[in-house]
Amino acid sequence: MSTILYQFRDGVARITLNRPDKLNSLNAAMHGELRHAIGRVQADGARSLILTGAGRAFCTGQDLAERIMPPGAPPPDLGHSIEIHYKPLVLALRALPIPVIAAVNGTGAGAGANLALACDIVLAARSACFIQAFSKIGLAPDCGGSYFLPRLAGSALAMGLALSGDKLSAEQAADWGLIWKCVDDDALMPDAEALAARFAQGPPLGYAATKRVLHASSNNTLEQQLDLERDTQRELGRSADYREGVAAFMEKRPAVFKGK
Repeated sequence: MSTILYQFRDGVARITLNRPDKLNSLNAAMHGELRHAIGRVQADGARSLILTGAGRAFCTGQDLAERIMPPGAPPPDLGHSIEIHYKPLVLALRALPIPVIAAVNGTGAGAGANLALACDIVLAARSACFIQAFSKIGLAPDCGGSYFLPRLAGSALAMGLALSGDKLSAEQAADWGLIWKCVDDDALMPDAEALAARFAQGPPLGYAATKRVLHASSNNTLEQQLDLERDTQRELGRSADYREGVAAFMEKRPAVFKGK
């Protein structure tokens, strides 16, 4: 793969966006390789995933070199780009049944900011920032941004970020609850790796169910969500992992979860 790096070790997969000279902007090749790598994460049996960037940026969104319009050329169909690239990417990432950690090492702009927000947990280096850059070029948020922003930050902050295109520091993003945590730059990858290793030893069925019920909650009524909790706990309560978890708690030892 020429635009990303893929590693797998001890149950932890890592995908590194690897176009540092282009600030890891997304082009057609990177979209294809990202979707391939996400499929490989599942095939390898990974129990957690880290998504990060090489160099000084996490991802600066769409590579606008692919959008240059010569004089007289017909306007591009950006909806087609979303249909074949961005929509499948976000859905594939969200469908992973394992914890997905975005380790934001630098600027996340446009679709790059929203790619991070599509992950389950976002750790950001103190020098990192998030920019909803769409308004700067006459567009609206995509890559799931119009979905994630109001749910994470609330409608007022989401609207302000989207309309202004202002830079949001990692510290402010953490204060606003947009991301999980802001850490010192040199602690970013050690903290992400420690968290991923912890998740790799955790309960796979429980993690998958946790993601499922939390994702469903924004579209359910309270009664529907309570019913989903009932059905989910019924299923998990019959698992060997639950039996092991209770036994380990009573015996005061670490649990050994096998996803069964």
